[in-house]
Amino acid sequence: MAFNRREILKTLAAAGALTAVPGLGQLAFATPGRAADNNGKILIVLFFRGGMDVLNFVGPANDAVYIDARPADLRLLDGGDKAGIALDSDLAHGVDFRLHPDAAALHELYRQGDLAMIHAAGLSNATRSHFEAQELMERGLAEEPRGNGALGTEGGWVARLLRQMGGNGELVAVSTAGGVPKLLQGFPEALSIPDLRGGFGLPGGPSTQAVLERLYPAGAQSASFNPNVARGGRVALDAALRLNGALPKGPDGKVLAYQPEHGGTFEGDIGRSLETVARLIRMESGLKVACVDMGGWDTHEGQAGRIKGLIHQMSGSLATFWNDLSAYHDRITLVTISEFGRRLRANRSGGTDHGHGSMMMVLGGGVAGGRLLGRWPGLQPQNLDERVDLAVTTDYRDVLTTVLKHRMGVAQVDGVFPGFHPGGDPALFRA
Repeated sequence: MAFNRREILKTLAAAGALTAVPGLGQLAFATPGRAADNNGKILIVLFFRGGMDVLNFVGPANDAVYIDARPADLRLLDGGDKAGIALDSDLAHGVDFRLHPDAAALHELYRQGDLAMIHAAGLSNATRSHFEAQELMERGLAEEPRGNGALGTEGGWVARLLRQMGGNGELVAVSTAGGVPKLLQGFPEALSIPDLRGGFGLPGGPSTQAVLERLYPAGAQSASFNPNVARGGRVALDAALRLNGALPKGPDGKVLAYQPEHGGTFEGDIGRSLETVARLIRMESGLKVACVDMGGWDTHEGQAGRIKGLIHQMSGSLATFWNDLSAYHDRITLVTISEFGRRLRANRSGGTDHGHGSMMMVLGGGVAGGRLLGRWPGLQPQNLDERVDLAVTTDYRDVLTTVLKHRMGVAQVDGVFPGFHPGGDPALFRA
Protein backbone atom coordinates (compact mmCIF):
# COMPACT_ATOMS: atom_id res chain seq x y z
CA MET A 1 0.00 0.00 0.00
CA ALA A 2 1.59 3.25 -1.14
CA PHE A 3 1.09 6.50 0.79
CA ASN A 4 2.47 9.93 0.11
CA ARG A 5 3.04 12.44 2.91
CA ARG A 6 -0.18 14.32 2.22
CA GLU A 7 -2.17 11.09 2.48
CA ILE A 8 -0.44 10.22 5.74
CA LEU A 9 -1.37 13.59 7.23
CA LYS A 10 -4.96 13.16 6.06
CA THR A 11 -5.01 9.70 7.66
CA LEU A 12 -3.88 11.07 11.01
CA ALA A 13 -6.44 13.85 10.77
CA ALA A 14 -9.19 11.34 10.03
CA ALA A 15 -8.19 9.51 13.20
CA GLY A 16 -8.69 12.72 15.11
CA ALA A 17 -5.05 12.62 16.11
CA LEU A 18 -3.20 15.24 14.04
CA THR A 19 -2.30 17.84 16.63
CA ALA A 20 1.00 19.15 17.87
CA VAL A 21 0.80 17.65 21.32
CA PRO A 22 4.03 18.02 23.30
CA GLY A 23 3.99 15.62 26.23
CA LEU A 24 1.49 13.16 24.86
CA GLY A 25 4.35 10.87 23.86
CA GLN A 26 4.40 9.95 27.54
CA LEU A 27 0.64 9.33 27.64
CA ALA A 28 -0.12 6.64 30.19
CA PHE A 29 -3.42 5.73 31.75
CA ALA A 30 -3.66 5.96 35.50
CA THR A 31 -4.35 2.95 37.65
CA PRO A 32 -7.97 2.74 38.89
CA GLY A 33 -8.63 5.21 41.67
CA ARG A 34 -5.57 7.32 40.96
CA ALA A 35 -6.34 11.01 41.34
CA ALA A 36 -5.07 13.49 38.77
CA ASP A 37 -4.15 17.09 39.53
CA ASN A 38 -6.75 19.37 41.25
CA ASN A 39 -7.89 16.33 43.28
CA GLY A 40 -9.01 14.54 40.16
CA LYS A 41 -11.82 16.99 39.41
CA ILE A 42 -13.30 16.81 35.91
CA LEU A 43 -15.11 19.62 34.11
CA ILE A 44 -17.44 18.96 31.17
CA VAL A 45 -18.57 21.96 29.10
CA LEU A 46 -21.68 21.17 27.04
CA PHE A 47 -22.39 23.80 24.38
CA PHE A 48 -25.91 23.89 22.89
CA ARG A 49 -25.03 25.38 19.52
CA GLY A 50 -27.64 27.26 17.53
CA GLY A 51 -29.33 29.20 20.31
CA MET A 52 -31.54 27.07 22.54
CA ASP A 53 -35.09 28.34 23.07
CA VAL A 54 -35.03 28.28 26.85
CA LEU A 55 -38.59 29.61 27.06
CA ASN A 56 -39.68 26.37 25.37
CA PHE A 57 -37.52 24.40 27.82
CA VAL A 58 -38.22 26.14 31.12
CA GLY A 59 -41.01 28.69 30.89
CA PRO A 60 -43.46 30.69 33.07
CA ALA A 61 -46.56 28.66 32.19
CA ASN A 62 -49.07 31.01 33.85
CA ASP A 63 -47.62 34.30 32.54
CA ALA A 64 -50.23 36.14 30.46
CA VAL A 65 -47.60 37.80 28.22
CA TYR A 66 -45.96 34.43 27.58
CA ILE A 67 -49.32 32.84 26.72
CA ASP A 68 -50.19 35.66 24.33
CA ALA A 69 -46.80 35.57 22.58
CA ARG A 70 -46.70 31.89 21.67
CA PRO A 71 -48.96 29.11 20.39
CA ALA A 72 -49.51 26.22 22.79
CA ASP A 73 -46.95 23.94 21.10
CA LEU A 74 -44.13 26.47 21.63
CA ARG A 75 -44.64 27.12 25.33
CA LEU A 76 -44.99 25.20 28.56
CA LEU A 77 -48.55 24.44 29.62
CA ASP A 78 -49.88 24.32 33.17
CA GLY A 79 -52.62 21.78 32.47
CA GLY A 80 -53.82 19.05 30.14
CA ASP A 81 -52.13 15.91 28.86
CA LYS A 82 -49.16 17.89 27.49
CA ALA A 83 -48.53 19.94 30.62
CA GLY A 84 -44.99 20.86 31.52
CA ILE A 85 -43.35 19.39 34.61
CA ALA A 86 -43.82 21.71 37.59
CA LEU A 87 -40.52 22.89 39.06
CA ASP A 88 -40.10 23.42 42.77
CA SER A 89 -38.87 27.00 42.54
CA ASP A 90 -39.08 30.36 44.29
CA LEU A 91 -37.36 32.26 41.48
CA ALA A 92 -40.29 34.67 41.12
CA HIS A 93 -43.32 35.01 43.37
CA GLY A 94 -46.48 33.61 41.82
CA VAL A 95 -44.79 32.41 38.62
CA ASP A 96 -45.42 28.75 37.73
CA PHE A 97 -42.19 27.67 36.04
CA ARG A 98 -42.51 24.42 34.11
CA LEU A 99 -40.00 22.10 32.44
CA HIS A 100 -40.58 20.60 28.99
CA PRO A 101 -42.45 17.26 29.38
CA ASP A 102 -39.78 15.42 27.37
CA ALA A 103 -37.19 16.32 30.02
CA ALA A 104 -38.57 13.94 32.65
CA ALA A 105 -35.20 12.19 33.06
CA LEU A 106 -33.53 15.53 33.66
CA HIS A 107 -36.21 16.49 36.17
CA GLU A 108 -35.27 13.44 38.21
CA LEU A 109 -31.72 14.80 38.56
CA TYR A 110 -33.21 18.16 39.55
CA ARG A 111 -35.49 16.53 42.10
CA GLN A 112 -32.55 14.56 43.56
CA GLY A 113 -30.66 17.81 44.11
CA ASP A 114 -27.84 17.08 41.64
CA LEU A 115 -28.90 19.63 39.03
CA ALA A 116 -29.38 23.39 39.29
CA MET A 117 -30.64 25.76 36.58
CA ILE A 118 -29.82 29.45 36.17
CA HIS A 119 -32.45 31.28 34.15
CA ALA A 120 -31.91 34.53 32.19
CA ALA A 121 -28.16 33.84 32.05
CA GLY A 122 -25.96 34.56 29.09
CA LEU A 123 -23.85 37.04 27.20
CA SER A 124 -24.30 40.69 28.11
CA ASN A 125 -23.43 41.65 24.54
CA ALA A 126 -26.71 42.02 22.64
CA THR A 127 -25.44 40.42 19.43
CA ARG A 128 -27.82 38.03 17.66
CA SER A 129 -25.05 36.61 15.48
CA HIS A 130 -24.23 32.93 16.06
CA PHE A 131 -20.63 33.42 14.98
CA GLU A 132 -19.98 36.49 17.11
CA ALA A 133 -21.77 35.22 20.23
CA GLN A 134 -20.07 31.82 20.14
CA GLU A 135 -16.69 33.42 19.50
CA LEU A 136 -17.06 35.71 22.52
CA MET A 137 -18.32 32.98 24.84
CA GLU A 138 -15.62 30.52 23.85
CA ARG A 139 -12.97 33.17 24.46
CA GLY A 140 -14.56 34.14 27.78
CA LEU A 141 -15.42 37.69 26.75
CA ALA A 142 -18.38 40.04 26.47
CA GLU A 143 -16.86 42.49 24.00
CA GLU A 144 -13.97 42.33 21.56
CA PRO A 145 -11.12 43.96 23.52
CA ARG A 146 -8.99 46.76 22.11
CA GLY A 147 -5.56 48.06 22.99
CA ASN A 148 -4.10 46.71 26.24
CA GLY A 149 -7.40 45.01 26.99
CA ALA A 150 -6.63 42.46 24.28
CA LEU A 151 -3.74 40.99 26.28
CA GLY A 152 -4.36 37.37 27.22
CA THR A 153 -7.67 37.07 25.37
CA GLU A 154 -6.56 35.00 22.40
CA GLY A 155 -7.66 31.39 22.28
CA GLY A 156 -10.29 29.85 24.52
CA TRP A 157 -11.02 30.30 28.21
CA VAL A 158 -10.77 26.53 28.74
CA ALA A 159 -7.27 26.59 27.26
CA ARG A 160 -6.30 29.39 29.65
CA LEU A 161 -7.80 27.40 32.53
CA LEU A 162 -5.75 24.32 31.63
CA ARG A 163 -2.53 26.30 31.33
CA GLN A 164 -3.18 27.84 34.73
CA MET A 165 -3.90 24.44 36.29
CA GLY A 166 -0.82 22.91 34.68
CA GLY A 167 -0.56 19.70 32.68
CA ASN A 168 0.96 16.40 33.71
CA GLY A 169 1.59 14.70 30.37
CA GLU A 170 -1.65 12.74 30.41
CA LEU A 171 -4.77 12.97 28.29
CA VAL A 172 -6.05 16.06 30.05
CA ALA A 173 -8.34 17.71 27.48
CA VAL A 174 -10.58 16.33 24.75
CA SER A 175 -13.23 17.58 22.38
CA THR A 176 -15.89 15.18 21.15
CA ALA A 177 -16.49 17.33 18.06
CA GLY A 178 -14.76 16.63 14.77
CA GLY A 179 -12.08 19.19 15.61
CA VAL A 180 -10.77 21.29 18.46
CA PRO A 181 -13.20 24.15 19.28
CA LYS A 182 -12.19 27.71 20.09
CA LEU A 183 -12.68 26.83 23.78
CA LEU A 184 -9.52 24.68 23.63
CA GLN A 185 -7.45 26.67 21.17
CA GLY A 186 -4.22 27.64 22.81
CA PHE A 187 -3.81 24.34 24.64
CA PRO A 188 -1.85 22.14 22.20
CA GLU A 189 -2.27 18.95 24.25
CA ALA A 190 -6.00 18.85 23.43
CA LEU A 191 -7.23 15.95 21.31
CA SER A 192 -10.35 15.53 19.21
CA ILE A 193 -12.00 12.19 20.02
CA PRO A 194 -15.46 12.12 18.42
CA ASP A 195 -16.28 8.45 18.98
CA LEU A 196 -14.76 5.40 20.67
CA ARG A 197 -17.40 2.85 19.67
CA GLY A 198 -15.25 1.63 16.79
CA GLY A 199 -11.97 2.14 18.62
CA PHE A 200 -9.42 4.89 18.06
CA GLY A 201 -7.17 3.07 15.65
CA LEU A 202 -5.72 4.37 12.43
CA PRO A 203 -7.57 4.03 9.11
CA GLY A 204 -5.81 1.30 7.17
CA GLY A 205 -4.88 -0.64 10.30
CA PRO A 206 -1.44 -2.25 10.61
CA SER A 207 -0.34 -1.12 7.14
CA THR A 208 -0.89 2.53 8.00
CA GLN A 209 0.73 2.07 11.39
CA ALA A 210 3.83 0.51 9.83
CA VAL A 211 4.23 3.44 7.44
CA LEU A 212 3.76 5.97 10.22
CA GLU A 213 6.20 4.16 12.52
CA ARG A 214 8.85 4.49 9.84
CA LEU A 215 8.03 8.11 9.10
CA TYR A 216 8.01 9.03 12.78
CA PRO A 217 10.46 6.70 14.58
CA ALA A 218 10.24 6.72 18.35
CA GLY A 219 13.05 8.51 20.15
CA ALA A 220 14.60 9.83 16.97
CA GLN A 221 14.26 12.80 14.68
CA SER A 222 13.01 12.15 11.18
CA ALA A 223 15.25 13.60 8.50
CA SER A 224 12.23 13.90 6.20
CA PHE A 225 10.33 16.50 8.22
CA ASN A 226 10.76 19.69 10.12
CA PRO A 227 11.59 18.61 13.72
CA ASN A 228 8.34 20.09 15.06
CA VAL A 229 6.30 18.24 12.45
CA ALA A 230 8.18 15.02 13.16
CA ARG A 231 7.57 15.30 16.88
CA GLY A 232 3.93 16.26 16.37
CA GLY A 233 3.37 13.25 14.14
CA ARG A 234 5.03 10.89 16.61
CA VAL A 235 3.18 12.02 19.70
CA ALA A 236 -0.15 12.07 17.84
CA LEU A 237 0.51 8.51 16.69
CA ASP A 238 1.43 7.45 20.24
CA ALA A 239 -1.74 8.99 21.61
CA ALA A 240 -3.94 7.13 19.12
CA LEU A 241 -2.19 3.80 19.71
CA ARG A 242 -2.19 4.04 23.51
CA LEU A 243 -5.84 5.03 23.69
CA ASN A 244 -6.92 2.33 21.25
CA GLY A 245 -4.88 -0.27 23.14
CA ALA A 246 -6.57 0.62 26.42
CA LEU A 247 -10.12 0.08 25.12
CA PRO A 248 -11.58 -3.31 26.13
CA LYS A 249 -11.99 -5.61 23.14
CA GLY A 250 -13.58 -8.98 22.46
CA PRO A 251 -11.91 -12.10 20.97
CA ASP A 252 -12.54 -10.70 17.48
CA GLY A 253 -10.54 -7.60 18.29
CA LYS A 254 -13.55 -5.30 18.12
CA VAL A 255 -14.25 -2.78 20.86
CA LEU A 256 -16.84 -4.12 23.26
CA ALA A 257 -20.15 -2.29 23.37
CA TYR A 258 -20.33 0.10 26.28
CA GLN A 259 -22.84 -0.88 28.95
CA PRO A 260 -23.75 2.02 31.25
CA GLU A 261 -24.35 1.09 34.84
CA HIS A 262 -27.91 1.36 36.13
CA GLY A 263 -29.32 1.09 32.60
CA GLY A 264 -30.33 3.96 30.36
CA THR A 265 -29.42 4.78 26.77
CA PHE A 266 -27.02 7.19 25.13
CA GLU A 267 -29.14 8.61 22.31
CA GLY A 268 -28.15 10.48 19.16
CA ASP A 269 -25.01 12.55 18.66
CA ILE A 270 -25.15 13.93 22.21
CA GLY A 271 -25.33 10.39 23.53
CA ARG A 272 -22.33 9.32 21.46
CA SER A 273 -20.33 12.25 22.82
CA LEU A 274 -21.28 11.66 26.45
CA GLU A 275 -20.54 7.95 26.09
CA THR A 276 -17.05 8.85 24.84
CA VAL A 277 -16.48 11.06 27.88
CA ALA A 278 -17.83 8.36 30.21
CA ARG A 279 -15.41 5.81 28.73
CA LEU A 280 -12.45 8.15 29.22
CA ILE A 281 -13.42 8.83 32.82
CA ARG A 282 -13.81 5.14 33.60
CA MET A 283 -10.45 4.40 31.99
CA GLU A 284 -8.82 6.79 34.51
CA SER A 285 -7.12 8.53 31.58
CA GLY A 286 -6.21 11.65 33.55
CA LEU A 287 -9.00 13.67 31.91
CA LYS A 288 -9.51 17.15 33.37
CA VAL A 289 -11.75 18.86 30.81
CA ALA A 290 -14.05 17.62 28.07
CA CYS A 291 -15.79 19.91 25.58
CA VAL A 292 -19.02 18.53 24.14
CA ASP A 293 -21.20 20.07 21.44
CA MET A 294 -24.89 19.53 20.70
CA GLY A 295 -26.17 21.27 17.60
CA GLY A 296 -29.59 21.67 16.05
CA TRP A 297 -31.02 24.41 18.29
CA ASP A 298 -31.45 27.04 15.56
CA THR A 299 -35.20 26.51 15.31
CA HIS A 300 -36.54 29.19 12.97
CA GLU A 301 -39.28 26.89 11.68
CA GLY A 302 -41.08 23.70 12.69
CA GLN A 303 -39.73 24.09 16.21
CA ALA A 304 -42.24 22.04 18.20
CA GLY A 305 -41.26 18.65 16.79
CA ARG A 306 -37.58 19.42 16.47
CA ILE A 307 -37.09 20.70 20.01
CA LYS A 308 -39.10 17.81 21.41
CA GLY A 309 -36.57 15.35 19.94
CA LEU A 310 -33.56 17.41 20.98
CA ILE A 311 -34.76 17.73 24.58
CA HIS A 312 -35.61 14.03 24.77
CA GLN A 313 -32.12 13.00 23.57
CA MET A 314 -30.34 15.54 25.75
CA SER A 315 -32.34 14.74 28.87
CA GLY A 316 -32.09 10.98 28.56
CA SER A 317 -28.39 10.98 27.67
CA LEU A 318 -27.46 13.32 30.53
CA ALA A 319 -29.37 11.15 33.00
CA THR A 320 -27.69 8.00 31.64
CA PHE A 321 -24.28 9.69 31.90
CA TRP A 322 -24.83 10.82 35.49
CA ASN A 323 -26.25 7.51 36.68
CA ASP A 324 -23.52 5.55 34.91
CA LEU A 325 -20.76 7.46 36.71
CA SER A 326 -22.17 7.29 40.23
CA ALA A 327 -18.74 6.33 41.60
CA TYR A 328 -17.31 9.59 40.20
CA HIS A 329 -19.98 12.06 41.29
CA ASP A 330 -17.68 13.85 43.70
CA ARG A 331 -15.24 14.52 40.86
CA ILE A 332 -17.55 15.57 38.03
CA THR A 333 -19.07 18.97 37.22
CA LEU A 334 -20.98 19.50 33.97
CA VAL A 335 -22.03 22.98 32.89
CA THR A 336 -24.18 23.87 29.87
CA ILE A 337 -24.14 27.00 27.78
CA SER A 338 -25.75 28.35 24.60
CA GLU A 339 -24.84 31.46 22.64
CA PHE A 340 -28.26 33.07 23.17
CA GLY A 341 -31.93 32.29 23.60
CA ARG A 342 -34.82 32.90 21.18
CA ARG A 343 -37.39 35.63 20.72
CA LEU A 344 -40.27 35.76 23.16
CA ARG A 345 -42.79 36.00 20.32
CA ALA A 346 -43.05 33.09 17.90
CA ASN A 347 -42.66 33.77 14.18
CA ARG A 348 -45.02 32.81 11.37
CA SER A 349 -43.05 29.67 10.48
CA GLY A 350 -43.83 27.80 13.66
CA GLY A 351 -40.47 28.71 15.15
CA THR A 352 -38.58 31.42 16.99
CA ASP A 353 -35.86 33.77 15.82
CA HIS A 354 -32.57 34.76 17.45
CA GLY A 355 -33.06 36.26 20.89
CA HIS A 356 -30.95 37.19 23.88
CA GLY A 357 -31.39 35.75 27.39
CA SER A 358 -30.60 32.06 27.76
CA MET A 359 -30.19 29.56 30.58
CA MET A 360 -27.37 27.51 32.06
CA MET A 361 -27.43 24.22 33.95
CA VAL A 362 -24.88 22.82 36.39
CA LEU A 363 -24.84 19.11 37.21
CA GLY A 364 -22.37 17.58 39.60
CA GLY A 365 -20.98 16.76 42.99
CA GLY A 366 -21.60 19.38 45.63
CA VAL A 367 -24.24 21.19 43.56
CA ALA A 368 -27.03 22.66 45.68
CA GLY A 369 -29.53 21.47 43.12
CA GLY A 370 -33.28 21.24 42.86
CA ARG A 371 -33.40 25.02 42.45
CA LEU A 372 -34.05 27.50 39.68
CA LEU A 373 -31.54 30.28 40.29
CA GLY A 374 -30.75 33.72 38.93
CA ARG A 375 -33.00 36.79 38.79
CA TRP A 376 -36.16 36.62 36.73
CA PRO A 377 -36.54 39.90 34.78
CA GLY A 378 -40.14 39.35 33.75
CA LEU A 379 -41.67 39.43 30.29
CA GLN A 380 -43.44 42.78 30.32
CA PRO A 381 -42.28 44.85 27.30
CA GLN A 382 -40.38 47.32 29.49
CA ASN A 383 -38.42 44.43 31.06
CA LEU A 384 -37.40 42.80 27.79
CA ASP A 385 -34.10 43.34 26.03
CA GLU A 386 -34.82 45.77 23.18
CA ARG A 387 -38.51 45.16 24.13
CA VAL A 388 -38.50 41.79 22.32
CA ASP A 389 -36.24 39.29 24.12
CA LEU A 390 -35.72 37.79 27.55
CA ALA A 391 -33.11 39.97 29.27
CA VAL A 392 -29.82 38.67 30.66
CA THR A 393 -29.56 39.19 34.42
CA THR A 394 -26.66 36.79 35.15
CA ASP A 395 -23.43 37.02 33.16
CA TYR A 396 -22.41 33.56 31.96
CA ARG A 397 -18.95 34.15 33.41
CA ASP A 398 -20.38 34.54 36.92
CA VAL A 399 -21.63 30.95 36.67
CA LEU A 400 -18.35 29.69 35.21
CA THR A 401 -16.30 31.57 37.80
CA THR A 402 -18.29 29.95 40.61
CA VAL A 403 -17.75 26.51 39.08
CA LEU A 404 -14.00 27.06 38.69
CA LYS A 405 -13.54 28.34 42.23
CA HIS A 406 -15.69 25.78 44.02
CA ARG A 407 -14.97 22.71 41.92
CA MET A 408 -11.71 23.10 39.98
CA GLY A 409 -9.61 24.66 42.72
CA VAL A 410 -8.96 27.91 40.83
CA ALA A 411 -8.62 30.66 43.40
CA GLN A 412 -8.02 33.49 40.93
CA VAL A 413 -9.88 33.60 37.61
CA ASP A 414 -8.23 36.76 36.26
CA GLY A 415 -6.06 34.67 33.98
CA VAL A 416 -9.04 32.71 32.70
CA PHE A 417 -11.40 35.67 32.12
CA PRO A 418 -9.10 38.69 31.68
CA GLY A 419 -10.69 41.98 32.65
CA PHE A 420 -13.83 40.40 34.08
CA HIS A 421 -15.09 41.50 37.47
CA PRO A 422 -17.52 38.91 38.90
CA GLY A 423 -20.91 40.29 39.82
CA GLY A 424 -21.69 37.75 42.51
CA ASP A 425 -21.74 34.08 43.45
CA PRO A 426 -24.96 32.42 42.21
CA ALA A 427 -24.86 30.11 45.28
CA LEU A 428 -24.61 26.99 43.16
CA PHE A 429 -22.81 24.77 45.64
CA ARG A 430 -23.39 23.41 49.09
CA ALA A 431 -21.27 24.96 51.79
